[in-house]
Amino acid sequence: MEPTLGLVEQHGHKKAKSPEREPVPWQAFPVLSEQQSGDVELVLAYAAPVLDKRQTSRLLKEVSAVYPLPAQPHLKRVRPNHDVSSPHALEMLLCLAGPAAGMCSLTELLPRPAVDPHGLGPPFLVPVPARPPLTRSQFEKARTHWPTSFHEDKQVTTALSGQLFSTQEWAVMQSHMERAVQAAQRAAAKGLRAVGAVVVDPTSGHVLATGHDCSHVASPLLHAVMVCIDLVAQSQGRGTYDFRPHPACSFTLVTGPQGARAGSVRKLDEDEDGLPYVCTGYDLYITREPCAMCAMALVHSRIQRVFYGAPSPDGALGTRFRIHARPDLNHRFQVFRGVLEDQCHQLDPDT
Repeated sequence: MEPTLGLVEQHGHKKAKSPEREPVPWQAFPVLSEQQSGDVELVLAYAAPVLDKRQTSRLLKEVSAVYPLPAQPHLKRVRPNHDVSSPHALEMLLCLAGPAAGMCSLTELLPRPAVDPHGLGPPFLVPVPARPPLTRSQFEKARTHWPTSFHEDKQVTTALSGQLFSTQEWAVMQSHMERAVQAAQRAAAKGLRAVGAVVVDPTSGHVLATGHDCSHVASPLLHAVMVCIDLVAQSQGRGTYDFRPHPACSFTLVTGPQGARAGSVRKLDEDEDGLPYVCTGYDLYITREPCAMCAMALVHSRIQRVFYGAPSPDGALGTRFRIHARPDLNHRFQVFRGVLEDQCHQLDPDT
């Protein structure tokens, strides 16, 4: 379908301006993967007191050779004994135990002659972290059970502390979400569901598409995300739907060397037809958390980041699912929630 001038914004080269008034308080919280946001999973393991510290090095080498623990490289083999009343200063991790494991002797656990148990006391069961911690909060919980190594992702830590974005970025994000809120309000005025969205090129600040929910009995799939993806496709000479009945749904023709001409931009990733995926490198701002259908459309269109205002009971980017972070999909993207959450919630009270 050829782009329709009635849908094209002629001011495509203007960057989104930071609002001059005081921003409404809000916070952009990262929506992490289930592995990053989940609790620390524990498994049982056998450990034993080191009665003779002089034997520690030898015992560590021999036990590690018999029980290498390849799936638990984060676990340290030796920990100090914090019980001041105990006569031994160190404790050594021997091996993992099954869920129904009972007490065993050193003879049962350590095969001879591979391990000489001299210097070890009676073994005991202890819960240890099953997987490496991925966030600092997981690390703090994990280390209370057994000493654990932690390779910190600085960006995740900064995001969780609310310090990932600068004041200028914060204002720009608010400006984009305000545009999505306005689109949602225009949808509500037409009797449609009050969900609005915009697609932005973060490298230039250009708003490439503005849309709202257009779904109805004849077109039940036209959620705000689907509308915006199709509008971006139209700006690239593709697209399917005619949004002339909805003047608030528009796209921007960007000209120049970075213009969104089909087959000429964003060669970072290409579809089967040799053209770039529709939203490669772009950001989406949407007032309501996308559903599973829209989340999968964002995966296929190769969106870079999604910012949503209010969570949804059927949301697929944090509430019910975390589709953006599934390791079995061929694309993943970052998600942040809470941008102008109060205003977005007022638009759609069931969020």
